Amino acid sequence: MPESAPATLRIPSIGATSKLIRLGLDDDGALQVPPGKPGAPAGWYEHSPTPGETGPAVLLGHVNAEGGGPGIFAGLRRLSPGDRIEVVREDGSTAVFTVRSGEQYPKDEFPTSKVYGNTAGPELRMITCDGYDPKTGHFDDNYVVYAELAPNGGP
Repeated sequence: MPESAPATLRIPSIGATSKLIRLGLDDDGALQVPPGKPGAPAGWYEHSPTPGETGPAVLLGHVNAEGGGPGIFAGLRRLSPGDRIEVVREDGSTAVFTVRSGEQYPKDEFPTSKVYGNTAGPELRMITCDGYDPKTGHFDDNYVVYAELAPNGGP
């Protein structure tokens, strides 16, 4: 598909819908994350391909909201291979992806090349926090969903 920034994300099997905001890098060179407040949208890392272009388009969202409650990506672990992910793009087209797998990684062993590296075709990565440690109040891991563009980019 030609380049077109993503506008909306829909994941029908878990009932998740979100406007997508643009994310870049923070002052330390780390990937920005979306706001954590309740109802916060997911975000697209604007230095990754747009969904539908060749390469891994990267979306980030919270598993929970500040002060409690679910974040937009709270249901990612419930996704199964073959589940549908729809990204409505600014040009009005929809890039439809199917889930291939989901993986949990310790943050200090995050497989950067596997997640962000080049791919032969259009793919999608959805990243959230995981591995909550109640003793520290921090998430020690990330959860990554890997998806690929459906044949013909749609149903």
